[in-house]
Amino acid sequence: MSKILLFLGLTWLFGNPFVAILVLLIVIYALERRFIGLSPSLVRPLRRRGSIAKWKRQLQLSPHDVSAKSELARLLIEGGKYAEAREVLLGVGDKMEHSAEYWSDLGTCDLALGRVAEGETEMLRALSISPRVKYGQPYLRLAEAFAKSDPGKAIGYLEEFRGLNSSSCEAYYRLGAIYEAMGRKGEASAAFRECRQLYRSLPKYMKRKERQWALRAFVRGKS
Repeated sequence: MSKILLFLGLTWLFGNPFVAILVLLIVIYALERRFIGLSPSLVRPLRRRGSIAKWKRQLQLSPHDVSAKSELARLLIEGGKYAEAREVLLGVGDKMEHSAEYWSDLGTCDLALGRVAEGETEMLRALSISPRVKYGQPYLRLAEAFAKSDPGKAIGYLEEFRGLNSSSCEAYYRLGAIYEAMGRKGEASAAFRECRQLYRSLPKYMKRKERQWALRAFVRGKS
């Protein structure tokens, strides 16, 4: 009822129902982004594109700038351009062999490109240099890579991640999803329930980041 009243009010204000619908959708999107965060950001890809262009210009002026290449690779990975990011990373490998972040980024690219054996080796190398690199994200990427081909190994990696991030709803959600794919319904339901319980216990400032995983766990737990 409130949405209908808002729509009628906007139609009266703008004198056009199509404009009213557009404004209503923008308002709903803004509220969803502010309080839930499941929908994709419309601004972030534009900012990322501008940043990628900036770092590419920087590399035209200074082709051997390792920091610029690392930042460019990170942005390309964020945009899903794994092959291009991998080429950039390979160009600085001799200078970054002791960097856990470097091996984690390279492993992310290889896993995404289906080079699972290489990606696993690189991720494990990153973790051997710094077990808490990227807050344990390599464990999540490895769990995703092995979720179908080797669920047991995937669960092992998720347990490692959960040990590093005891307040991560994402870890419990992904654990439940893997158990569900294995047909272990009871363990899946328990993991989804733990995800929701953990979310309720989190301080307010952490809930914005973890909310999407709690909502997904709620939906999967009811199916």
